[in-house]
Amino acid sequence: MKGASLFLDFDGTLAGFTSDPEATRLGEGRLERLIAVHERLDGRLAVVSGRALNSLSARIGDERIALIGSHGMEARIEGVRETWGEAPERLGAALAELEAFAADQGLLYEEKPFGAALHWRQYPARGDRAALMVRRIAELNELGCQFGDHVAELRVPGGDKGDALTRLMRRAPFSTGVPVMVGDDLTDEHGFAAAQALGGHGVLVGSREGSRARHRLADVDAVWEWLG
Repeated sequence: MKGASLFLDFDGTLAGFTSDPEATRLGEGRLERLIAVHERLDGRLAVVSGRALNSLSARIGDERIALIGSHGMEARIEGVRETWGEAPERLGAALAELEAFAADQGLLYEEKPFGAALHWRQYPARGDRAALMVRRIAELNELGCQFGDHVAELRVPGGDKGDALTRLMRRAPFSTGVPVMVGDDLTDEHGFAAAQALGGHGVLVGSREGSRARHRLADVDAVWEWLG
């Protein structure tokens, strides 16, 4: 890890999945360990997540740690909030349609500043229909869609975790390190590719096949053992 600029996903990497994303938290003592890694890397640590920045900040309150939310559309760096995207007017109507569908299907709807996520972890049999609905609404409204583990997200087009990593690698102190992206989901593949393009590598958490990552860690506990 020495010499790395470290980029960490949150859900499925630093914290295990729960049926309700709002219930997800870091384990006891883990924020302190994250701060220790941040100090050991001279500040070259960022958490890069699909979560909204407010949600991420509620779980990692220490403002020394850089946070990237909404798949690279918003950030908190050195305690200062930055917006890296803009929501079009059509987003509101599209989200209203998605929320109505979620209510009809009994699925969890999670609104974000630049879109919304539809979760079906509790009802996996409803996943195909939910994914089709997100894709349809995205196409009709010229929006983007992002798919992950039991979740589909309707979002403002443009920007991903790879773009966020590349943007941070142009800034101190990250620019002095070798990029290492750690994540578990399809949304982290952009980060793996960007890290490799800049001379670094990706670390996949879990056993998913077909990843660009060159290295693997078994699960969330293995990530924390490695960080320790």
